[in-house]
Amino acid sequence: YKLPNDFDKLTCTTDKLKQININIEVCPERIDLIHKNYRKLCNLLVDVDEWGQVIIINMLTRYARTQFTNPNINEDSGEDLNNKPFYDEDDDEDDDDDSEKGGKRKKKLMLDGDHRLLLRNTKPLLQSRNASVVMGVAQLYHHLAPRSEVMVVAKALIRLLRSHREVQSVVLNCIASISTLHKGMFEPFLKSFFVRTSDPTHIKLLKLEILTNLATETSISVILREFQTYISSHDKEFVAAAIQAIGRCASNIKEVTDSCLNGLVSLLSNRDEAVVAESVVVIKKLLQTQPNEHKDIIIHMAKLVDFITVPQARASILWLLGEYSDRVPKIAPDVLRKMAKTFISEEDIVKLQILNLAVKLYLTNPKQTKLLCQYVFSLARYDQNYDIRDRARFLRQFIFPSAGYDNSRLAKHAKKIFLATKPAPVLESKFKAREQFQLGSLSHYINASANGYHDLPNFPETAPESSVRDVEPPAPPPETRSKKQHTVKKHSFYSESEQSSPADEDAGSLHNQLNSECVFINEENSEFIYVMCYLQKKKKNKKKEESSAESESEEETSGEEEESDSSDEKNKQKTKPAEDTTPAAKPKTNLDLLLELDDVPPTMTPVLTPSLGGFLTPVTNPVMPITPASIQLASPSFIPMKTQELLNKISGHGLTVLSRFTRSPHLFSPSMVSIELTFTNLSSDEISDIQVSNKNLPPGMTLHEFAIISSLPVNMTLPGTIGVDFNDSTQPVSLTISTGSGNSNQLTIKPPIGELIRAVTMPEPLFITEQSKLRGMNEHSEVVTLPAYYSEHKMISQHIYEACNVANIPSTDPKTLRFAGQTLSSKSLVLVTVKLLDNEQVNISVNCEKMVIGSMLLNEIRSHLRS
Repeated sequence: YKLPNDFDKLTCTTDKLKQININIEVCPERIDLIHKNYRKLCNLLVDVDEWGQVIIINMLTRYARTQFTNPNINEDSGEDLNNKPFYDEDDDEDDDDDSEKGGKRKKKLMLDGDHRLLLRNTKPLLQSRNASVVMGVAQLYHHLAPRSEVMVVAKALIRLLRSHREVQSVVLNCIASISTLHKGMFEPFLKSFFVRTSDPTHIKLLKLEILTNLATETSISVILREFQTYISSHDKEFVAAAIQAIGRCASNIKEVTDSCLNGLVSLLSNRDEAVVAESVVVIKKLLQTQPNEHKDIIIHMAKLVDFITVPQARASILWLLGEYSDRVPKIAPDVLRKMAKTFISEEDIVKLQILNLAVKLYLTNPKQTKLLCQYVFSLARYDQNYDIRDRARFLRQFIFPSAGYDNSRLAKHAKKIFLATKPAPVLESKFKAREQFQLGSLSHYINASANGYHDLPNFPETAPESSVRDVEPPAPPPETRSKKQHTVKKHSFYSESEQSSPADEDAGSLHNQLNSECVFINEENSEFIYVMCYLQKKKKNKKKEESSAESESEEETSGEEEESDSSDEKNKQKTKPAEDTTPAAKPKTNLDLLLELDDVPPTMTPVLTPSLGGFLTPVTNPVMPITPASIQLASPSFIPMKTQELLNKISGHGLTVLSRFTRSPHLFSPSMVSIELTFTNLSSDEISDIQVSNKNLPPGMTLHEFAIISSLPVNMTLPGTIGVDFNDSTQPVSLTISTGSGNSNQLTIKPPIGELIRAVTMPEPLFITEQSKLRGMNEHSEVVTLPAYYSEHKMISQHIYEACNVANIPSTDPKTLRFAGQTLSSKSLVLVTVKLLDNEQVNISVNCEKMVIGSMLLNEIRSHLRS
């Protein structure tokens, strides 16, 4: 197999790209087929389509790994980007430092020219709109570029995080792998990895992994505050990962170990058992680093054995007590006594740790624990699990040898075996093991070698000769082409008798120069390239021609303007015979049509320039007119966290439902109120298929149901969001919630008047104009006496934000506060004005087209201000 003979004329067609793809699939080891075409492929990257760019980048990545040496082989392993700032601060250093930097530049110059060509030609593709192309360039830089140049891919990868979830998952997976090697690369974009509530669980876990990898002494305080908020999430898997991330930060950064440990201990009193269990596991790993300083924590964890039911957490507590039994000599035997009582009902992992605890306590305190150990090993001897039985037989020979203590070598060395000092566990990122796979590949994503995956070749110790990529210089253009071009230059717009202009001669020289330098010009596109070069050169000389034309126009005399009509007629008569004698015009070619573009008179179409701004920028009056279109939606200034109980555990047979108005737009319809329902299973059995089975809605109202909750385990909480269009009414909505067990309960939701409004902003003049239109019956006002502690405007604004979802309108009057909103269904304006009076009084006025809403909203605001 070999590449086609016409590869020198490679164009951006699908057939040619298929040939390249065939070369990769059929014979990927045939690197010699790429030698002569390497530079052409590098130069073609920008011009091929996105599918071809991905294929060529992948092929050139493997080719470069076999032809060039490792650019980072001479760098110290510690001199990576882990501690390097985003902006280099070495510009103002002494001359000695400059000389060192000069040495580094020499290393860059030692990079092979073809290696540099590949990096330089792929860098513009980081701005591609295709995520696959950007990822291909990112993996190429990751595997081929010097460490100091890998930074350029960071911004491009961050840009891809705004794409779909599938793209986010792949990009975050790659960033997590890169961040284990180059922390400083993504440190400036730390906030881009903060978790959002709308992110799915797998995206949250990836962002959490990246934040943990990027944690340094300078950024750890921000990251730990972010982790602290994640612990209150409803996603239990995410909460467990957040606690593990805190443990990793405490292990890697010694300055925050104590504060992280204290924070994890405070989580042991959390109501959520899953949080407590995960905290116990992480604390157990941290205590191995400095157990002598945290005796109180070990005692506190020992007391949790009676309450924690998660097997992994119970096993961790037992391991801690056995490992550090000499520090708690009175508590450890008592815990063994309790574990012996519940040995039969414990999980297998807990039983194994009970056996280990018994052995260690027997070796350190045989008087108090001998009988307990015999009892535990008797129970384990007849356990149903063969692992437990085998472990019991094995451990029995250390403490109760059948041949006697004096004749057993195992018994004599039991203390050295079981009580030896164990090294503290190293908490590392799981993405460190993925460096063996090519970045962005399926194998890298699943962390396993997929079918058809080929490992990246290793860099050679000595680079092969670069002469294998040299090609013979192109032959000079044939004479027929120059003759053809000469005929084009002879052709004139007016007649054939005129000689070619200097501009034509310059264009011809440019064409010949292009023919001698460019490899890919053929007879089909040479004419077009000639025309483009001619037009570009003509535009460059345009300013000179205009300046000379102005000078000539100033020197024209008035006599020239007064020429007689007779002379004009003579000139016309002279030109007519010349026109009659000209031969029939030949059909115009594409070249002739393009050359005539400059002779077309300019149109009156405005030109988009930075100074003018475009078509939409007003020229005469720069001030934007105030229209109703100036009203813009705004984000809520206050998010209510107060919940209302819709269903208690008695009526719901163990199921409780809480509701909360989120003030966020509902995805189904902007006219709907978004209500978050929180379902909690307080029963002893799992609840399945929670859904809305029936709706009782007043006329004009609509309801969008929440997604069916297929399973709700015991003591677990899951959210669900419904959307209700109340049609600007406070009438309650009734819906029936049913479960898989046949239980059904009716829920009634009545919205506060302030939740039927969404915040909007507008200019103050427009606010005053719209307020003047809503007078009379559409205006409701009242004077309210404020409590004594209302000392600032912020307190008044805060109570109004709590009462209704409105936005503040900046006011020129310091004693007037203005707020604006809009009803969700009818989009009627709701204008609230608060004027500060003397004697701690305010005048509240509400203007709204809906009179009932205005009256009810005034009462709601009044009650909030008086509270």
